[in-house]
Amino acid sequence: MLLSQVVYKGGTGVVVREAGAAGRIVKGATSVYDLALAAAETGASLADKVKKQGLGEEIDLERAYADGKVLAPINHRNAANLYLTGTGLTHLGSAATRDAMHKNLAEKDKETLTDSMKIFRMGLEGGKPRPGEVGVQPEWFYKGNGATATAPGAPLLSPAFALDGGEEPEVAGIYVITKNGTPFRVGFALSNEFSDHVTERINYLYLAHSKLRPASFGPEIRVGAPPADIRGASRIKRQGKVIWEKPFLSGEANMSHTFANLEHHHFKYDLFRQPGDVHVHMFGTATLSFADGIKPEEGDVFEIDCADFGLPLRNPLKIAKESAVTIRIL
Repeated sequence: MLLSQVVYKGGTGVVVREAGAAGRIVKGATSVYDLALAAAETGASLADKVKKQGLGEEIDLERAYADGKVLAPINHRNAANLYLTGTGLTHLGSAATRDAMHKNLAEKDKETLTDSMKIFRMGLEGGKPRPGEVGVQPEWFYKGNGATATAPGAPLLSPAFALDGGEEPEVAGIYVITKNGTPFRVGFALSNEFSDHVTERINYLYLAHSKLRPASFGPEIRVGAPPADIRGASRIKRQGKVIWEKPFLSGEANMSHTFANLEHHHFKYDLFRQPGDVHVHMFGTATLSFADGIKPEEGDVFEIDCADFGLPLRNPLKIAKESAVTIRIL
């Protein structure tokens, strides 16, 4: 089941569909957030909640997307109550890269590895614990809140001071927190964990700065468990022509951590279990155009495509104009 949000009759509506099928309006639902939280609080599954609400008119979701009427698939009335976060160094890459990586790690002394390689190795060795056990914690970063959550189709705004603005095709988990502080996973969505890779490359300690950028996710949320082997494509279009394209892999078959382990190490913090909050947590990637020497330009369109998650995620790149920041003294 796929869920999305659209502009509908002067307000907002929730659309449900199966992959490849037409969308239908969920009766009486104006937001995925309210629908999901109501299901979680009553102990119902999201699918049962949708069934109980009933379905209304048919919606051409692709046309709505083209017309700019598809919204982020979940939001919060207060931007500060939506968290954009992520984990890195979680994906293995291709089988050939994996084999080479294992060989290199076996041959090198742990003390000579970079911090990144040490974290990666820790994930290989302890990122997939047995049921009931806790695995090693991953790299973690903060991206922003609802103020920087960018709707599908809307521009990803790169700050004027940025040295780069590049895509990161990822799968994100979508969560709501109930009144008693329990995280409930709504589902998974495609995401573009837009970052400044040039800044990050200057010094790894600039990672936190490089991640403070907008992110986009959706257009649809896949409800239920994700495939173990997720295969999609990431591409950049310039003036309508593809200038770069590469397959991307995700899912636990292609990762050094389980989703459950990554979720545990995010939600173990009380801060992230505050009632009513929304979390969009991005799980990492092994595919970047930056690694192939591509420098995106204003107007380029990032497109992340995977049939398992519904419609592709598309966002053009926009560069912000320089503006002075004045700090005033009280």
